Amino acid sequence: MNDPRRTRMIAMGSAALVDAFALVGFETYPDANAETLEAVVDDLSKARASALVVLEQDLARSQGPALMRARGEDPRIVIVEIPRLDAPEDYRPEVENLVATLLGESALDPQP
Repeated sequence: MNDPRRTRMIAMGSAALVDAFALVGFETYPDANAETLEAVVDDLSKARASALVVLEQDLARSQGPALMRARGEDPRIVIVEIPRLDAPEDYRPEVENLVATLLGESALDPQP
C-alpha cells in the first residue's frame, strides 16, 4: 500500500455506495465525514501520492482546506464527484452551475 508508484483508488460516501467500489479494489471509507476526508486528502498530499478519489456529492462539496488545495494545486490527486445513491435524479454537477452562471439557465435546456 505504500508503493509510491501505485495510484491509490479511494471511495468515500454512504456505506451502500462505497460497498460497490470495494468490489473493484478501491479503499473505502463508508459513512465518511468531512473530517475523515480532510485527513485522507492531507495525508495523500503530504506523501505526494497519486490517487483517484471518488466522493459522494455531499463530501465532494465540502470546503475543507486540504480538499480545496488538492483540487487547485495537486495534479497527482484526481477528485471525482458522484451523486447520492438515494437521490440520483436530484444530482446537478457543479459545472452546470458554472454554465448557468455564465450563459444562463437556458444553456442547459435540451436542444431540439
